Amino acid sequence: MTNHSGTAAALTEYWRLLRSRKKKMIKEIIKTIEEGQNFLITSHIKLDGDALGSELALYLVLKDMGKRAVIYNQDETPDHYRFLPAAENIVHELADVKQFDAAFVLDCSELERIGDKAGEICKANKLINIDHHISNNGFSPLKLWDGRASSTGELIFRLFEEMSRKMNKDICTNLYAAILTDTGGFRYSNTSKNTLWAASRLVENGADPQWISENIYESDSPAKIRLLKKTLETLFLDFENRVGSLVVTQSAMRETGASYEHTEGLVDIPRSVKGISISILYTQMENDYFKLSLRSKDKVDVEKIAKKFGGGGHMNAAACRIKGDIETVKMEILRGIKETR
Repeated sequence: MTNHSGTAAALTEYWRLLRSRKKKMIKEIIKTIEEGQNFLITSHIKLDGDALGSELALYLVLKDMGKRAVIYNQDETPDHYRFLPAAENIVHELADVKQFDAAFVLDCSELERIGDKAGEICKANKLINIDHHISNNGFSPLKLWDGRASSTGELIFRLFEEMSRKMNKDICTNLYAAILTDTGGFRYSNTSKNTLWAASRLVENGADPQWISENIYESDSPAKIRLLKKTLETLFLDFENRVGSLVVTQSAMRETGASYEHTEGLVDIPRSVKGISISILYTQMENDYFKLSLRSKDKVDVEKIAKKFGGGGHMNAAACRIKGDIETVKMEILRGIKETR
């Protein structure tokens, strides 16, 4: 017979200890910020709104404190995020990391997600990881991690609250964009009361929800619309219409004049079909791999599926890469879905 009260007590103690460790980590991060002068900020390749919004908000707070801050990203900023305050200050050439007192690695579950310069950045005097992915491998001893947070933006907001930092309109705009995009416009199951409270505070302090949403969701280029049209032709439903998928090929991108950044959001299209519990976007890469973006509804755990193929993420949003042609890749992932059901 299962001892439910014992299990509940153990979980309560686990979360108490986790909160205690988190408070110590936050204090150490704040101490590093207060005592340091030069900071590097970076995030993952294939930039999204959470990565960029979090980076830019942290950059602006550090600048407000009189610190020197540099944002380095391997990839260019997607067009629909260039409106974010201070986005023009992002650089793509990495300076000597030894000049920085600390390097912030944001929204990365593993160091390699930074890209080609991961090996250099790991040599920083101090590495600080702020992340919300449940697949985080603990690459940095100093971290602010919470797998229950909606986004890294929500964690950055918590950090600023602990620092008692006044957040101006530009900082709030960046954090709101971070939270908005990683919750799918507050539609995903990772949207909690804490998420909505943070968003409301950001709006109170100057974030304009309509303006931010219009820039992100209603500023698509003709190339993206052409790619959408072509991609919809690949829509396929499986498992008695419970799994839906789309395929983006290299040839489709060439024909439409689109790029990888134009694939953002396409994975949500099959998810919008009634009865679909898992949505998959297969994006063909240049190295014989397909990148798979997975989304799910309710308690369907796509992170477990992605993990089978060396990927990770969250319960309702995950990703992985599989080598092979599209038919082979489809068979692999569908087998993975069967094994985890």
